[in-house]
Amino acid sequence: QVQLVESGGGLVQPGGSLRLSCAASGISFSIYTMGWYRQAPGKQRELVAAITNGGTTNYADSVEGRFTISRDNAKNTVYLQMNSLKPEDTAVYYCNAERSVVFRRFVYWGQGTQVTVSS
Repeated sequence: QVQLVESGGGLVQPGGSLRLSCAASGISFSIYTMGWYRQAPGKQRELVAAITNGGTTNYADSVEGRFTISRDNAKNTVYLQMNSLKPEDTAVYYCNAERSVVFRRFVYWGQGTQVTVSS
């Protein structure tokens, strides 16, 4: 059974920092591309950041330079360091694991963790 368990969300003031973690089990973590998505009320889920099994990263323009995604394959964990947080970063953040093999695509999601940026 695949599980992605996020932690680290919470309430933070504008300009503050948070570090999200996502612990994976039930998958060969090191071969998956891992990502963080977010969904704000009334908006579609959007990609925040992703890291491939080779360590290549990409970020949404809105978080470039403020957020950093990283992974620890020994711990089966992916992280999202969020700095200089803004109220518009408020959303539920979801961990994602994806892998494509020939004609099959494997996608898994965590349950989400709330991040609220407010004074």
